Order: sequence, then C-alpha cells, then structure tokens
Amino acid sequence: MEEFDGEPTVTWIPGVNSQKKQMCFDWGPGEMLVCETSFNKKEKPEMVAGCPFIHIIRKDIDVYSKILRKLFNESHGIFVGLQRIEEELTGKSRKAQLVRVSKNYRSVIRACMEEMHQFAVADKDSASGRQFSSQVSILSAIELIWNLCEILFIEVAPAGPLLLYLLDWVRLHVCEVDNLSADVLGSENPSKHESFWNLVTTLVLQGRLDEARQMLSKEADANPASAGMCRVLGDLMRTMPVLSPGNTQTLTELELRWQHWHEECERHLQDGTFASSPHLESLCKVLLGDDAALLEQKELLSNWYHFLVTRLLYSQPTVKPMDLHLYAQSSLDLFLGGESSPEPLDNILMAAFEFDIHQVIKECSFGSNMREFLLLEYASGLFAHHSLWQLGVDYCDHCPELGRVSLELHIERIPLTTEQKALKVLRVCEQRQMTEQVRSICKILAMKAVRNNRLGSALSWSIRAKDAAFATLVSDRFLRDYCERGCFSDLDLIDNLGPAMMLSDRLTFLGKYREFHRLYGEKRFVDAASLLLSLMTSQIAPRSFWMTLLTDALPLLEQKQVIFSAEQTYELLRCLEDLTSGRPLCGEPDAQQLQDDDIETTKVEMLRLALARNLARSIIKEGSLEGS
Repeated sequence: MEEFDGEPTVTWIPGVNSQKKQMCFDWGPGEMLVCETSFNKKEKPEMVAGCPFIHIIRKDIDVYSKILRKLFNESHGIFVGLQRIEEELTGKSRKAQLVRVSKNYRSVIRACMEEMHQFAVADKDSASGRQFSSQVSILSAIELIWNLCEILFIEVAPAGPLLLYLLDWVRLHVCEVDNLSADVLGSENPSKHESFWNLVTTLVLQGRLDEARQMLSKEADANPASAGMCRVLGDLMRTMPVLSPGNTQTLTELELRWQHWHEECERHLQDGTFASSPHLESLCKVLLGDDAALLEQKELLSNWYHFLVTRLLYSQPTVKPMDLHLYAQSSLDLFLGGESSPEPLDNILMAAFEFDIHQVIKECSFGSNMREFLLLEYASGLFAHHSLWQLGVDYCDHCPELGRVSLELHIERIPLTTEQKALKVLRVCEQRQMTEQVRSICKILAMKAVRNNRLGSALSWSIRAKDAAFATLVSDRFLRDYCERGCFSDLDLIDNLGPAMMLSDRLTFLGKYREFHRLYGEKRFVDAASLLLSLMTSQIAPRSFWMTLLTDALPLLEQKQVIFSAEQTYELLRCLEDLTSGRPLCGEPDAQQLQDDDIETTKVEMLRLALARNLARSIIKEGSLEGS
C-alpha cells in the first residue's frame, strides 16, 4: 500500500461548521459534493444556523486554468506525435529525435511558466496572483528536473561534454545574474556600483569568464592602481582550458593543460599577486576551486547544485558520469552544513545524479508504478474537465497494462450533457471496441430521448445499443402513439429499419405493420391482406393490438373485389373469437368503461358482419372458379 511522508492536507470549507452539524458527502471522479444535514445524534439538537450551500471540492483545479490548458493541449500533441514515430526510431537518429522531443516539452513548459509569471507580477497582491506564483514555482521545479534528466538519461553525455551541459543547465535556471548585469551596466559608473563585485563573482561562478573579463576591464579603466592585477586575472580567465563542442583534443590533453593552468593560478596566489585586492584574491581562489572560498559565496550560489557545478568546473572539469553522485552528495552536505535537511526537490535531483530513474519517478509522484502511474494520474486530472477529457484518452491508449481498465472507468463517469458530447464519447468507445460502454451510453441516450418524447431518437439509440428490451419498450410507445393519433411519427426511420428490425419481436412487428400501411397506400390490397393476417397468426403482434389489426382489415373486407380467401377469413374469425372470449372480467364498471365497452361491442359486431359477408363472397367466388 502506498505510504505518504506526512498527513494529508486539511481543506477548510467557508461557512461549514463540522463540530455543530453532521456533514453529508458524495465522491465523484475528480471532485466531492459536501453539504450539511439536519441529522444529529442528540435527542434535542442545538438550534445552530446552518450553511445553505452545497459545496463542490475539486481535486485537480489546475485543469480549469486557461494558461495551463495551453500546456495540456500542446504537450498532448507532442506525446501523440512521439508514440507514432517511436517504433521507427533506431540508433543515433533515435537519440537525436528523443532529445528534440524532450526540448519541445521543456519549451512548452517554459512558455507557460513565463506567461504565468507575467500574470503573477501584474496581480501579485490577490489570491489569483499568489496561485500563479505557486504554479510558476511548480513548473520551474518540473523543468529543472526534466532538463537534468534530459542531460543524464537522454543525451547520456560523456566526461568532458557532461560539464558543458551542466553549466548550461545552471545558467538556464539561475538567471538572476542577467537582471543584475542590466542594473550594473545601466549605471553611470558600473565599477562603482554597489553590486559590481557581486556581478563579477556571479559571472565567474557560472563559468561566464568572457563577460567577467569585460567587467574587470571596466574596473581597470576606472582604477589604474588595480589595472595590472585585473590584467593578470583576466589572462588567467582567458587561458583556462575548456573542452568546446568543436574541439578535437582528447580528455588526457585537456587534463594536462588544465593542470598547468591550475598550477599557474596557484603560483599567483602564493606570490601575493592579488594581495592588495581582496575581491581579486577571492576570485582567484574561486578559479582554484577552493571549497572554503566557494562557500563564502553561498548567497550568490543560492543552491547546492549551483555549488556542485561550479566546484566541478574549477576542480574536476573532466568528471565522469559514474562519479557524479559522489561529488553531488559531498556538495549537498557541504552546502547545507548540517543546518537544514534536504528538501524534496533535493532528493529528486540527488536520485538523478545517482542515475536512479526509478527513484526519480517515485520521488516525483509518491508512487511506484513508474511510467503508467504517471500517465494515468495525469490523465485522471484531464478527465475531470468538461473538454480536456479527450486528451486523457490518448494517454490511456499508450498504457498497455492498466490503460484500458482506467479508460473504461473514466468513460463511464463522463457526464453526457449534450448529444454532441455523447457522440464524441461514443466514437471513442466504438474505435476501441468497448462494447459494454457503447451499450451503456446508447441506453442512457435512449432513456433521455424517451423522457423527452423523442421516440425516433430513442429507437435509433436502442438499436445502436442492441438492447432488445428497450427496443421493445420504444416500439410499444410507437404503437400506442399510433393508436392515439392515427399515424406514425419518424416514418423515415421505421421505413429504413432493415435487418435491425430483427432485434426484437415487437420491433419486427412495428416494421412489418408500417409495411402493411405502405402496401395499402400503394393499393396492393392482396399483399397487404396477406401480411396483416400473417402478423396475427404468427403471434408476433401483441394481443393488445389485435383489435387494431382487425379494424385495419375492415376496409379490405368491404372492397368490391374479394381480397381475403375463405381460409383467410376463417383465420380472421378465429382471431376475433379468441380475442373476444379471452377478455378478462373486471369488477363493477364505471361510465368510461361502459362507453369503451359499447365501442368495442360495436366494432366486434361490424367485424363479424363484414367477415360473414366476405366469407359468403369468397365461397361463391371460389365455388364459381371450381365450377368453371
């Protein structure tokens, strides 16, 4: 079972007094409904003013942010694109493509972060401004971790280039120096600015030695007494061996050159070249990678991983990936100095430096199901939104173990507020052969249509759901509607049922009964009579509808031409007798029932008379044919 490092946070609901009133709640897929109830275990409950509202507590409120919706949509596009090309990627092209995809992800995150930062600055005193600031912090941490994992697990940078990547990583995420530089250089006399030496030191700490030399030249111009020292330190910065991307020198050559350079820095420090300038002497110690000198700049370093990269730059420039975790751990210990404990972010970065990707994911998610856990947890938040649920579907599709089950559970909880939305959900289910969900959605829509008296739509959905029982119910409503109005609604649907009419006997009867009316309208009386008789004798027609069918036979019986044969007429008589003899006896009839009985009696008498006349005519006709 999953264990948490601390107690879950408490959510306070304004106006709700849980100590005085008992609460009622109901869980939903991504939210919970909470309200007060009148129930109280005390015999005489206190008369305390209640809260008249039903509160909706949402788990993933971030999905309702307009800015984050851009992030969700754009990252979804990158994710789907990667799944499509993943199988085609091999060798070097695979690595290059994955690096490109990773950078695309990070650029989307940074764009969203910058937009949120603008809103946070513009509205910093309000609750929404504080929420934006919080989200910026979260996104910044995500991008920081992602970038480091990109370097270590995707780029898989070897010794030498590894440090260059780590320098870029630090420069990207510790960017206060750019604002400081603009402030200092924008002053009338930069070398006299109160933050001048902080700027120079920060540039050196980030390995931006060319910019640091330019700042030292301004100091030399403004202070001739220190010009010589600035020139010497500037030369040391200029000649520092660095493995550039296009350089062909080997690591051994780089280490030899770096060792000579390091000895030269040490010699200048020992000779007291910078003794008269504490700032320049401190910078020389930084170039030597002196731990004590680096720790004196804690405020400018701001965090332990900046300290780590600076320390490696000036003491172990050819550090091997396998040794990275040793320097990371010692840097963390030195920087914290036993004064504080590592934060969750520190633990995540440390796991990355140890090349333990499983621990990175676990630390990030508080779960252990790795890739699928993260994707499904993310998709779960998207499903709680009224339109972003469509993005969540694709994430479930690419989780082979639990994705299908998760999708089925979430699909069933999507509120079908409009028919258009229902069609989208239905399309998703049909594309994935989710038969039970298709049936469930179609049945829900069919029931809604019946409640709104849209019988055509209801029948269409019940056929699509292949629900025989509901198709029978809707067919009965059609027949009842016909009895009341004397005509059918939605003729186009009934006329084009095709093989779907075989779904249930009642639906078959409805389709065939409509066919009888069509044949009658086309004056194909013989065919219409045969179909009408077969509907009754095959027992496919509901017994309650027999009188209607017999009444429909009256016009055919009264035709000048004999339509029903003697045998067919006997069948109709038998059906009439079965119907009249099988009617149940009721209690004392009321006036309406007596009136209905009189109408039924009249119909029966008319039918008997018409059948008797038709029988006589058919016997005479058939006898005449035999005699001739």
